[in-house]
Amino acid sequence: MFDIRKIQEQVLYGAVKNESNDETAKKVVFGDDLRPCPEDNPTWVKNSMRRLEENFDTTTVKNIRMNCQCGYAMEEKLKLVQEVKETSSSLEEFGTHPRALAAGLSYSEGAINLMFPFCPCPIMAEVDKLDSMTWCQCTTGYSKVLFEKAFGCEVNVELLKSIKAGDDICLMRIIPQGRIWQ
Repeated sequence: MFDIRKIQEQVLYGAVKNESNDETAKKVVFGDDLRPCPEDNPTWVKNSMRRLEENFDTTTVKNIRMNCQCGYAMEEKLKLVQEVKETSSSLEEFGTHPRALAAGLSYSEGAINLMFPFCPCPIMAEVDKLDSMTWCQCTTGYSKVLFEKAFGCEVNVELLKSIKAGDDICLMRIIPQGRIWQ
């Protein structure tokens, strides 16, 4: 059976441990007991993010969460982005392509925007509202991996809006840092 909580605990533990040590990773993921606790998923999400924010600076928190991306359906999305790229000759053309628009992509001011009218994260289904956008930084990590593979250059990804943080949509800005088309 697919246990999203266990997967999220393992991924968060690994990302925190890579930035610190085993004890800090356990403390962030499990709290003071340093072992799995009987919290429901929404409570665990909020508490683990609070503990993460208490133990690291803002930049490190973002890096940790970006490294928590699940990679769910990455190949399918990569194929779409690559196909649209191949039929485009510029970022503007890419971001105005009908298939890009249908996927929530758009172009504005030298960047690609990616918009979701819903929260795509399965563990967030029962979460009403977050205190910050920390949890949602995993989607910037996902988008970074996706667009760097598709575009063949480094990209910066900014999380601008999050439904679970109180916004009406989820919105990211993807800014390529190199040439995509020759």
